[in-house]
Amino acid sequence: MRPRWKALSRPWQAIAIVVALVVVSAIALYASLPDVRPLATARPQTTTMIELRKKQAAARGKPFRLRWQWVPLARISPYLQHAVVFAEDDKFWQHQGVDWEAMKLAAEHDWHERTVERGASTIAQQLAKNLYLSPSRNPIRKLREIFIAHRLDRQLGKPRVLELYLNIAEWGDGVFGAEAASRRWFGCSAAELRPVQAARLAAALPNPFTRNPSVKSRALVRKAARLVRGMHRAGLVDDAAYEDAERELGIGPPEPQGAPEPPEPPELPEPPPADDEPEDPGAL
Repeated sequence: MRPRWKALSRPWQAIAIVVALVVVSAIALYASLPDVRPLATARPQTTTMIELRKKQAAARGKPFRLRWQWVPLARISPYLQHAVVFAEDDKFWQHQGVDWEAMKLAAEHDWHERTVERGASTIAQQLAKNLYLSPSRNPIRKLREIFIAHRLDRQLGKPRVLELYLNIAEWGDGVFGAEAASRRWFGCSAAELRPVQAARLAAALPNPFTRNPSVKSRALVRKAARLVRGMHRAGLVDDAAYEDAERELGIGPPEPQGAPEPPEPPELPEPPPADDEPEDPGAL
């Protein structure tokens, strides 16, 4: 007796084979995903991105100095937490690791522009890429990134995902994590970051080499200003601090000066003494 699939016409046989291959590939892909559950309590000892930078430095014959210091989320400025979410993934607290609507819009943009500029990666996706994957745009790698991001979000929860990302994000040559970045660029701890400093660090992502806080760029200043404005609207920055931040970025109104003192009134001559009779009676 012939197998059922052989009884199908040739086009349907081809479709059945393709579907079977897709299902088997998806199962194999899912089975290859890393177990992220230990990250709920354990810190990663290294990341794929750190190892990649080490290899790149070795290939150039240059030493690699790693600056990486782990700190809990409570010791990272809320300004930086908010600025990074606002800049990188404004729906972070709503989606389940993947922002499908943003990915759809990015795909439509790239299709019309014939480019691959917009990635629409969420914080969970960037965490997955930095921890486990390469920076390539290979479709299979992107698919693994989506699966891992969903797993990270489901099994670790939002606060832990944010804590992990802020501790492994790359902020310069050998600079990884918010603590090392704060000390490298501003000479303070991650807990001590002011609104403008936090906004500048967030604006540097996801390309800290061409957009680090030392780069003088109007575009980066405008982005930092938008982030400070977002913090102000969220109630993290009061009016006075917001005005200070705008002045620090060079986009706010000049600092008000004290009003100039009015000039002294001129001295008027004393009026002549009044006479009993006017000097020219005809003038009356």
